[in-house]
Amino acid sequence: MKQFRHTQQHRPKKNTLIIGHNAIIEALQSGKQLERIYLQSTLHRALSDEIRKKAEKYAVPVNKVPVEKLNGFNVNNHEGCIAVISKIQYQDLQQVISFIVDKGEAPLFLILDGITDIRNIGGIARSAFCFGVNAIIIPDKGVGALNEDAILTSAGALEKIPVCRVNSLMKAVDELHLNGIKIFASEMKATKKVFSINFTEPCAIVMGGEEHGVFPALMKISDDQFQIPMTGDFESLNVSVAAGVILYEAMKQRSLDL
Repeated sequence: MKQFRHTQQHRPKKNTLIIGHNAIIEALQSGKQLERIYLQSTLHRALSDEIRKKAEKYAVPVNKVPVEKLNGFNVNNHEGCIAVISKIQYQDLQQVISFIVDKGEAPLFLILDGITDIRNIGGIARSAFCFGVNAIIIPDKGVGALNEDAILTSAGALEKIPVCRVNSLMKAVDELHLNGIKIFASEMKATKKVFSINFTEPCAIVMGGEEHGVFPALMKISDDQFQIPMTGDFESLNVSVAAGVILYEAMKQRSLDL
């Protein structure tokens, strides 16, 4: 179900920007956390390729944009490239898995596939934090920016829950499987109901974007699929609301004393 009401997004503050080719390369090489890199669509190919290769290594999204977009940041001498410093401290997936297992807990992850609306991401993160998710996994492309607006929508939850940004969700699923973590995908046409899934075992829940759902290849390698049963004759729930329902069920199963 598409949404048509939009909230105004704020321009990043100048002290959160890295401006110019050399400064961005240095930031990437030093391991600085970047939310996104904007490259002018007409930027010289050699410069563009160098930044792209470095960005891919560190799973930083790169957007090709017209010069008007860069000028909109209201900075001088941007050289066709501007990076936004991340407010989120992204963490390595395997390190997070190992940390949770070492504590003796059964991991519970949430994978966001193709969710671009930052209000939905913020709402999902808030539910994830409240209902015991250990970490959120996002791809470096095709997901809304976890910027100041997303953090505000999440009521600060995005700064409290670990977030792992990966080059490929398919590879992330392989890594989860290698660690004995099952993948359960939310799919409104699935035959199983959400309450029939065993969320007490180590698992990751995949939530897809409202327009296209979970990517078919990702759905194919998931261990099981489920749906949320509804009494009303309606297409589907908002993805943020659906995530809240699913994660509450997971918490309920894991907390028998509630």
